[in-house]
Amino acid sequence: MDNTFIMAGVMGWPVAHSRSPIIHNHWIRQHQLRGAYGLFPVEPHNLGDAIRGLKALGLAGCNLTIPHKVAAMSYMDWVQPLAQRMGAINTIVVQADGALHGFNNDGFGYLQSLRDAQPHWRADAGPIVVLGAGGAARAIVLSLMDEGATEIRLINRTFGKAQALADEFGTPVQAFDWSERHAALAGAALLVNSTNQGMHGQPELDVQLHELPMTALVSDAIYVPLETPLLAAARQRGNATVNGLGMLLNQARPAFHAWFGVMPDIDDTLVKALTKTL
Repeated sequence: MDNTFIMAGVMGWPVAHSRSPIIHNHWIRQHQLRGAYGLFPVEPHNLGDAIRGLKALGLAGCNLTIPHKVAAMSYMDWVQPLAQRMGAINTIVVQADGALHGFNNDGFGYLQSLRDAQPHWRADAGPIVVLGAGGAARAIVLSLMDEGATEIRLINRTFGKAQALADEFGTPVQAFDWSERHAALAGAALLVNSTNQGMHGQPELDVQLHELPMTALVSDAIYVPLETPLLAAARQRGNATVNGLGMLLNQARPAFHAWFGVMPDIDDTLVKALTKTL
């Protein structure tokens, strides 16, 4: 067996709150690999130096979190076409020749989290409502489009941002004004919150679910808390719900595979370990 010690980590500012080390170090132990995954607090003005240092330090690569997902792209030798469309990367893989390749696994993680909850879920089952127009929304909307979504209603507090995304992505994305958010839920098969509203320390998301069909799946990209007020309201009226933990766990799998050569699974022990920290 190869005796190389493999190192990776997550770059962000701040980064202490990241749960990624729990996930990756669990898998390293589980598969009895020689390696470690750490936290790299990198201030924005040091990002270029930090990324160029990956190769010099012999790291396999790293994850990127806020605020580095967009800026890091300019330091890559190659960016995955999907990540180019998303306009952000969340994973860097250092190649054998030292080249830096950038990927975005957020959309993969999101779709897989829906499938884990509902194995027969389909993107073309009906209209999809996405709240928010930031980086998470970009990843989620593009992934849903690639998966065959036929109608995506994009709603953002600043209408201009939603309209700009709709113009960029084209059919099937349509922008709606924030004032239309309650009515736009009519007939939807999936409701997605990609905003930070409902996150610990943030105001609650102001959306009434009266028009939402009982058959709709309600998902939130937030995982602190595990059940946001939106998910609690949806569950209480009988809708199936999916929290953001599955997206976090599933986006980590292809990154781990790229660095450590093993495609890991999500088990109860890992979910419990993570849940304890939330």
